[in-house]
Amino acid sequence: MNIKLVVVGKLKEKYFKAGIAEYAKRLSRFCKFRIIEVPDEKAPESLSQSQMDNVMEKEGSRILSKISDREYVYALAILGNERTSEDFAKELDKLTTYGNSDITFVIGGSLGLSSDVLKRADTQISFGKFTLPHQLMRLVLTEQVYRAFMINEGSPYHK
Repeated sequence: MNIKLVVVGKLKEKYFKAGIAEYAKRLSRFCKFRIIEVPDEKAPESLSQSQMDNVMEKEGSRILSKISDREYVYALAILGNERTSEDFAKELDKLTTYGNSDITFVIGGSLGLSSDVLKRADTQISFGKFTLPHQLMRLVLTEQVYRAFMINEGSPYHK
């Protein structure tokens, strides 16, 4: 099984890198896990709607260039469906049971995801209505993917 995160922007903080590296190491016994970073589009602080759309389109094109047709894609979106950890674990288990061995998660830039990326996604997932830094979201997502494998294994980690 291959699990990939396609994310906009570079991870700078050492403490986030360390946490993600730890979960990536733990995930290595279950899957091939990797993170692909695409550059964020430089933009001024205040943008018109059309300028925001333009930024999201450019970032979206970069994201889509890293996704093949055979991948099952989760777009992280505040308006996506929330899941419990147990439901998420069942969903991943069902996907792999029915032949989806390439699963990709997409985290957009500070403005969100383009409509093209959202259309390409097989599903949208939300981790709640809070706004979180994208770097922190990478860590949270990586931990939840690891937690899903541990739940499916029947491990006490989840308790």
